[in-house]
Amino acid sequence: QRNLEPNVITYNAVISACEKGAQWEKALGLFGELQRRGLEPEIITYSALISACEKGGQWEKALELFEELQQRGLEPNIITYSALISACEKGGQWEKALELFEELQQRGLEPNIITYS
Repeated sequence: QRNLEPNVITYNAVISACEKGAQWEKALGLFGELQRRGLEPEIITYSALISACEKGGQWEKALELFEELQQRGLEPNIITYSALISACEKGGQWEKALELFEELQQRGLEPNIITYS
């Protein structure tokens, strides 16, 4: 039997599963594990984490992750912004949600049906 090691794609899939199951704390735990293994998170990783935080009502943590991904030199995409806007909206942070909506357009990203909902 081979000893298979999880890679960033494996972690992305499991973090995404946690997001769909509203297990934001488990998603963050897996994120920590990914980093301890020396793996580099991708924008997909951060988008899934932000979405998990959105579903868990953790808008402040979502914003923290958004800042972190940019500090790592990653470019947020429409999925990232949509999840973060939704997290802010659910947290009653409508002004921040509007600010993020304007920011994504300034970056040349096109809002989609998920962004508007």
